[in-house]
Amino acid sequence: MNFLEILWQLAHGLAYTILVTLVCSLTGVAAGLFVACLRRLNQPLLNGVFIAYTYIFRGVPVLVMLFLVYFGLPGVGLKVSPLLAMALSLGLITGAYLAEIFRGALASVDSAEISAAEAMGLRRTQIFLYIEMPQMLRFALPGMVNEFTSVLKYSPFAYTVGIPEMTKQAMNLTATTMQGIEIYLAVGMLYFAIYRILLAGIRWLERRYHIPGLQAP
Repeated sequence: MNFLEILWQLAHGLAYTILVTLVCSLTGVAAGLFVACLRRLNQPLLNGVFIAYTYIFRGVPVLVMLFLVYFGLPGVGLKVSPLLAMALSLGLITGAYLAEIFRGALASVDSAEISAAEAMGLRRTQIFLYIEMPQMLRFALPGMVNEFTSVLKYSPFAYTVGIPEMTKQAMNLTATTMQGIEIYLAVGMLYFAIYRILLAGIRWLERRYHIPGLQAP
């Protein structure tokens, strides 16, 4: 089997790799925004819950959490699909990291702008949506890139719960062809290509929505 044929065979799992990465990234962004926004309410009980969430989920290995969700939940009568198991494990772990990134980005918004908006009579929700949120997302972009890259690197764990992504395809091909070097070299090239496309997309967004003179402290 030549190198092009190997790439073609691996392409069958490429769509699953991209799907897992997107689903877990979107889950992480949603969870991170939810936690960061509610922590702005400064409610002691909620803050305690969210601090516990970020502390626990950042300290548990992805594979352990994935097995806990996929193999553990059926023991209490909750059967989840492989993709949902990835979202509830890798996605929520990513959300715990993003929550801290978003919290730091929110703290970087100039308080003078918030005071000016309050003086103009804007409601708290308007201030958050139109002043704090846009700047927070710009400030958080570098950290988000790192987390999305981590999601991509952890996506091969999906094969352990039956999702036939690229790593699973590579293992099957290696078992039948014994061309391990060529196969895993191709896998590395495909992952790097996905990473570069992701990075290019983030950089485009950064340039598209950049405000001249606006920089995080």
